[in-house]
Amino acid sequence: MIQLLFMVMFAEMALILILLFKTPLRKLEIMALDRLKRGRAPLVMKSVAATVFVIMVYTVYTIRDIHSRPLEAITPTDQVLMANHMLEASLMGFSLFLSFMIDKLHHYIRELRLLRKTMEAAKKQNRGFEDSKNGSADELKAVGEEISTLKTKIKKLESECETKDKEVKAAESNSLAFKNQSAGFLLEYDHLLEENQNLRNQLQSIDQSLPHSDGKKNM
Repeated sequence: MIQLLFMVMFAEMALILILLFKTPLRKLEIMALDRLKRGRAPLVMKSVAATVFVIMVYTVYTIRDIHSRPLEAITPTDQVLMANHMLEASLMGFSLFLSFMIDKLHHYIRELRLLRKTMEAAKKQNRGFEDSKNGSADELKAVGEEISTLKTKIKKLESECETKDKEVKAAESNSLAFKNQSAGFLLEYDHLLEENQNLRNQLQSIDQSLPHSDGKKNM
């Protein structure tokens, strides 16, 4: 029994040392403990720990019973048994304490890993937010440059429109002048037509008067 308790205690001490230092063995141990804590294994471990605790309490009660006897009634055999029980109780108590430490270390290491993963995820989100912020700043800068370019283009187009308006107004004034001039030409043309018609009428009257005068001379 004592040899078994020593083996268990040294094994637990070795597991605690492995958990304390970051080595590949710690990953294997954590994986093994994760598997042990699934299913019915935790119930079995608690049952074993409760059994060991009950045996330890009984051993302590036996030690107290032997120790409460009078010194004259304690034989060398009782002394050996009491020493043996004290060693067993100490080993069992220390083994239970080490098992409790292994469980807590495993729990804290898992919590630490989850916390680190959460912090890394938060850092990635912050980096992504900063990158998006920088990207949005670059986009805003590009949009501002494009807006300034469009403003210069608009000003250029406005100046061109003003020039075109001036040209159109000049063309309209020229067209009005041409209309007035054409109207004057039409009036003059009508006047010339009237004069031409008058001249034709005069020529016709002259032509008609010439035969009468020739007839009179012949008579």
